[in-house]
Amino acid sequence: MFTGIVQAVGRIASVATQGDGLRIAIDAGGHEIADVAVGDSVCVSGCCLTVVAIHGTTLEFDVSAETLRCTTGLDGTGDVNLEQALRLGDRLGGHLTSGHVDGVGTVTRFVAIAGDAYGSWLLEIDAPAELARFIAPKGSIAVDGVSLTVNAVTGARFVVNLIPHTLSMTTLRRLTPGAAVNLEIDIVARYVARLAEFPA
Repeated sequence: MFTGIVQAVGRIASVATQGDGLRIAIDAGGHEIADVAVGDSVCVSGCCLTVVAIHGTTLEFDVSAETLRCTTGLDGTGDVNLEQALRLGDRLGGHLTSGHVDGVGTVTRFVAIAGDAYGSWLLEIDAPAELARFIAPKGSIAVDGVSLTVNAVTGARFVVNLIPHTLSMTTLRRLTPGAAVNLEIDIVARYVARLAEFPA
């Protein structure tokens, strides 16, 4: 489990074919990885991956064909959001996430909020239609592994607000209209919807 509070921005430094998937090597940069071990789970831009090798500050992960099919941003070099798995006793600053990407959304608008003295930005995303019923105003959603609060929803399109701290600490600041992002809906919303399908 994760919280959607990004701990570092790493970089996929290399990608190599591994069976029907890929092996990716991520440079964790200045992030402290002394307590990361082979076999640990790390959330990489919203996707839970298992560490298969460690070389200095570089972590290696195997990414299956199925994972590549339902995610974006793991098949080439570039910056990624990183979060280590939640430990018992850790603060839950965001919301509980599993690192299981539910779908890929598309950025439709990313603009500075006019008149906002703090420098916040508005991010608007089109989610896959099948996820729309799980996205609610004031609910939670993870975008590329970042825990965010939904401000508004119209159909399958939703809006979130990004404060300067979030922009400075994650890859979201580099988004542009048309960009693809990994989405994970709120776990609570998923189970409430499932229970509603089988009323007592």
